[in-house]
This record gives sequence, C-alpha cells and structure tokens, in this order.
Amino acid sequence: MAGIPHDHYEPKTGGEKWLHSRLPIVGVLYDTLMIPTPKNLNWMWIWGIVLTFTLALQIVTGITLVMHYTPDANLAFASVEHIMRDVNGGWALRYLHANGASLFFLAVYLHIFRALYYGSYKEPREVTWIIGILIYLLMMGTAFMGYVLPWGQMSFWGATVITGLFGAIPLIGEPIQTWLLGGPAVGNYTLTRFFSLHYLMPFLIAGLVIVHIWAFHSTGNNNPTGVEVRRGSKAEAQKDTVPFWPYYVIKDLFALALILAVFFAIVGFMPNYLGHPDNYIEANPLATPAHIVPEWYFLPFYAILRAFTADVWAVQFASFITGGIIDAKFFGVLAMFGAIAVMALAPWLDTSSVRSGRYRPMFKVWFAILVIDFIVLMWVGAQNPVFPYDWISLIASTYWFAYFLVILPLLGVIEKPLPRPDTIEADFDEHYGKTGNAKASPTPAE
Repeated sequence: MAGIPHDHYEPKTGGEKWLHSRLPIVGVLYDTLMIPTPKNLNWMWIWGIVLTFTLALQIVTGITLVMHYTPDANLAFASVEHIMRDVNGGWALRYLHANGASLFFLAVYLHIFRALYYGSYKEPREVTWIIGILIYLLMMGTAFMGYVLPWGQMSFWGATVITGLFGAIPLIGEPIQTWLLGGPAVGNYTLTRFFSLHYLMPFLIAGLVIVHIWAFHSTGNNNPTGVEVRRGSKAEAQKDTVPFWPYYVIKDLFALALILAVFFAIVGFMPNYLGHPDNYIEANPLATPAHIVPEWYFLPFYAILRAFTADVWAVQFASFITGGIIDAKFFGVLAMFGAIAVMALAPWLDTSSVRSGRYRPMFKVWFAILVIDFIVLMWVGAQNPVFPYDWISLIASTYWFAYFLVILPLLGVIEKPLPRPDTIEADFDEHYGKTGNAKASPTPAE
C-alpha cells in the first residue's frame, strides 16, 4: 500500500529473482495478500469478497449457459427450456446464474450504503468511489440485458419499456433507440444485440474491479473511525494495522461461507422466489402483461422514473422553461439517472470534515431515513402507479434528491460532531481491549 511502511516481497532463490526481474507477479500477489489493513474493520467490510466471488460465479455459469443458449427470437425461449430439462445440471446452472444476479446486487447495495455511512468516498478515495459507481452502472446494464435473454413475457415487455426511455431524449433519442433495438421494434436484432453486450460487459466489469481494488490499495482502506493509518514509521503503522493474510482472508471466507449457505438454500429450495411467473410464458408482442415489473434490484430507480408525471409542478416548470422539450417522460429519465449521479457526487456534496457517520449524531438520523427511503422506493416500485402509491413514490424520490443535494451539504455546516479517537489503535483498544503484553481490559464490543 502506497504511503504505509510495510515489508515488501523479496525474491530469495535464483528462479524467483529471474521471474521477479521480468514479471513481478509473485511480488504483486504477495503485496496484495500482505497489505496492511486497519485492524478495526467490522463485518460490513465483508462485501468485497462476496462481490468478487459472485462476479466469478456469474462469468463461469454464464459462459457455460452460452454453450447451450440460442440467441434467436424464435428459438431463445425453447433453448432455455432445453437447458432446464435436457442439459445435465442445466437447471442448477441457470438458477445459480439468475439468483447470482440478485446476490450481486444485494451485496453491492450493502457495499454502497456502508461506504455512504462511513464516508469511504471522501478524500483521498474519490476516484475509487467513481470507479465503483461505474461498476454499478455496468452491472445494471448487464443485468437488464441478461433479463431479456430468456425471451419470456417480462423479458420482451421490459425491453420494450426500457428502450422506449431512450426515445424520450430530444433530437438524439430515436436514433439511439433504433440502434439499441436494431430496428423499429423489439425483435430478433434486439435479442442478438443484447446477447452480445451481455456476454461482453462482465469482462469490462472485471477489468474495472481490478482498477477499483488497485485504487483502494493505493490510498488504503477506510475504516469505521475514518481515521487514517499512521504513516510515520513501520512500527507506528503496525500498531494500526494487521496483514490482510491471514486475518481478514479467514474472516472474509467465514462470512462468505455463511452467505453462500443461504444462497445455495435459495437456489435449491426456492429458486423462482425473486422471479416473475410471466417470464415462464414465451414472449408475445400481441399480449401485454397487466403489470410490467422489473427485477427487484431495479425497483427503486423504476419508482423514481414513474414518480414524476405531468401533474407534478417540477415537471410542468421544466417543460415551461424549455418550451416543451422536457416532458414528463424525459423528466422521469433524467430523474432516474440523476438519482445515481447525485450519489456519485457525494464526495463533493458532503461538506463535513468528519469522515465516519459514527461520530455524526444528526447525520445518523438522516442516513437512517435514507435507508428506509430506499426500501420504500423498492416496495412502491412494484406497485401499480395509482393513489396512494404515486404520492408515496414522489415523496420518497424527493427525499432521495434532498438528502444528497440539500441535507448532506447543510449537515457539514450545522452539525457538531462527537470526539474521534486519535488513532485506529486507540479505537481498537477501546472496543476490544488492549493488545500486546499488557493485560487486556475488554469492553463490550460495538
């Protein structure tokens, strides 16, 4: 880790020296495993390994499924049924892949909200945060395109609704929509395009994940206190850190095992719980489902998309000042992508000098409301957009933007933070007792 004094890999044998001088891959792996890591990380720091494992699972199962899938509108649905019924273990591969997407998004949402609470986006980790948001956007695109591939009713009509959003963009919307669809409507060319992109994008995600890991290895891990590791000398740094191996590797593997136990139980006993039954009906352009619902992990932003109707004053005002260029549909698209954009801008919108939410009493309250707000948006996104759900989604959407654009900047000015520990070592000793030769004086763990 740059800036933190620690032992680096030193080749000993002639073969190690020869390889290290030409391709220092062993040194990179050693420095990655032995990286000094703050010793006060809690269980919310386990989601990185879950995300890494799930990405690998999605790539491996996806490559295997591609061997039996046919990206043709007349054959796609039948090829999925062939995988489920005739391919050895095909049902397991498909359910692992489908539910793996849900695990991926569950872990990434917990990962994001942990970063928002502990201020992991603050200086010097702004680039790490932006890379993470880019990964999230690629995940959304990959998941959406993957949901279209089974070519069921929800696949077909979901593609129709979402690609129709691009048509709402003034001037350039229709050409973009036509390019995505491959024609005037959702059809075979749409399926082949989505199949190609769905296969490619996970490898882009994997590349960004490597850059993401490289970025936080350069700046160092954040931790629950938000206090940086001391960098004066190796002895001081060792008081605040432990090597990633074996301490956090074992901890992360233990957490991963527990999570996978639940995951495999879902795959084995209730694999369709998070899916929609209409997607087991082959796509029919002449029969529109009564209620088109995206996957659960898209629901919060789907709710924001639908919240801003033509009756909302903000939409009417935007339409008036732009001469009708921004209508309700385009405003909803801007709001949906804007909800992610304001989250990406958190490093610059948060004006507090204190990094961790642990020492910000007012921030804790507003952040708790944000978490509840996200869950409410997820729930209301699955409901029909009628009263009172339309009002609930509008109020919840308004709070989402207000939190990042108004509350977060104001809290940095008016909030009085609590005292913070001087060092990571002091925080660790306070919660878990002193280490070393001195007799420990344990206190209740946080």
